[in-house]
Amino acid sequence: METTLVILKPDGVQRGLIGEMISRFEQKGLTIAGMKMVNLSRELAERQYAPHKGKPFYPGLIDYITSGPVVVMAVRGARAIEITRKMMGKTFGFDAEPGSIRGDFSSSTTYNLIHGSDSPEAAALELALYFKPDELLDYVPCQYKWVFKPGES
Repeated sequence: METTLVILKPDGVQRGLIGEMISRFEQKGLTIAGMKMVNLSRELAERQYAPHKGKPFYPGLIDYITSGPVVVMAVRGARAIEITRKMMGKTFGFDAEPGSIRGDFSSSTTYNLIHGSDSPEAAALELALYFKPDELLDYVPCQYKWVFKPGES
């Protein structure tokens, strides 16, 4: 099983899309191993987006992600990183495929609703910013056996 970080950004929270986005991940067969709603401090946001420091969009990104509450989630399942990235869609909503979260709910280059780790290394670093190991729950929903064949990863 793989665990990844997903952040439902301020625009997703403000637009009342939290339930819709979580529901999509659960319906796909992924589990929520940890979740909390927080206001990101500038310091935490800068640590989160450190790989983008120095890029022209960085100051606006920090302002945006700290502009209101976000929901941070540890999402778990076989191929969780690949699956969540596909479900989110391309970064800019107007480029994202219909059926993806951004393709269905975003048209902006700035307000793109959601963040997901892009690699196992990034997931490990990002999850550690928001969750202590004992805050992540390991459970298998009863319907999971109908989502993945045993041993499939």
